[in-house]
Amino acid sequence: MPSLLLLFTAAVLSSWVQLLTDANSWWSLALNPVQRPEMFIIGAQPVCSQLPGLSPGQRKLCQLYQEHMAYIGEGAKTGIKECQHQFRQRRWNCSTVDNVSVFGRVMQIGSRETAFTYAVSAAGVVNAISRACREGELSTCGCSRTARPKDLPRDWLWGGCGDNVEYGYRFAKEFVDAREREKNFAKGSEEQGRVLMNLQNNEAGRRAVYKMADVACKCHGVSGSCSLKTCWLQLAEFRKVGDRLKEKYDSAAAMRVTRKGRLELVNSRFTQPTPEDLVYVDPSPDYCLRNESTGSLGTQGRLCNKTSEGMDGCELMCCGRGYNQFKSVQVERCHCKFHWCCFVKCKKCTEIVDQYICK
Repeated sequence: MPSLLLLFTAAVLSSWVQLLTDANSWWSLALNPVQRPEMFIIGAQPVCSQLPGLSPGQRKLCQLYQEHMAYIGEGAKTGIKECQHQFRQRRWNCSTVDNVSVFGRVMQIGSRETAFTYAVSAAGVVNAISRACREGELSTCGCSRTARPKDLPRDWLWGGCGDNVEYGYRFAKEFVDAREREKNFAKGSEEQGRVLMNLQNNEAGRRAVYKMADVACKCHGVSGSCSLKTCWLQLAEFRKVGDRLKEKYDSAAAMRVTRKGRLELVNSRFTQPTPEDLVYVDPSPDYCLRNESTGSLGTQGRLCNKTSEGMDGCELMCCGRGYNQFKSVQVERCHCKFHWCCFVKCKKCTEIVDQYICK
């Protein structure tokens, strides 16, 4: 009996550790600022052992590329902020719930919201690392070495210091995917299906940044004649990347894992997703009510738009529960006048507006 009890206790402890490990994520680097390399104290405990949420593979990469970690944190923060912008008017609004799991248990569901979160976070890392290379912040990379575009006019110079999206893509793939690739689940299991889903969405996020990078140019010449141009590769604004991924979210494909350990469409009549598309394996919760087991925060207390028929409208946002009206005072700048030279002077105007929150 004691041995059986011991085995049972060990099994429960192992499961608990696995759940805790799965709950943690490198996304926590966004909420726990990483020290810059120049801030490290000689002889102090290595920074990598102090960072929460890293998998064993990511911790090894951290030890090799410590100076990258601050920018991975910045990339994660960029992804989280973009997620919150894109879903600000929906029942699930990408809220962070703590400094370790960041989004909480809702990420344990392989929903299309989870798919978007993985994609936009991976995109944020590509974006941050690529910019850090261009700005000379990392010793292992510099300006972009992308070949001159064939359609660039001959008299335009190619060679400005561009964003190094090639390096950003490669490093983000190595770091972000490490967590998934070191997992070892049975072929065809639900757990393996979730790993494949995460890898697909990570790739879709990286490709969005890579594909949207474009040529930028600057004019040179007497009195702005633009007789000469210097051009380089430049990342797209991250808001545009977020918009692209939101479109991919809207058209995400429902998948299931086969016995051979591959993802296939649930409905074979639909078009097979490309590496740039988002996929999901679980239906989404309705996010209407608070549910501790799924991690749903519910919509009680959320602001809604009484006149809108969209997801931000009170009927849909409040899931038919109704809403309360209250008045709030808003202070805005008004009656602004330009004074020569050179400032703008404004007055402060107060306005009482009606607002509505879900019951």
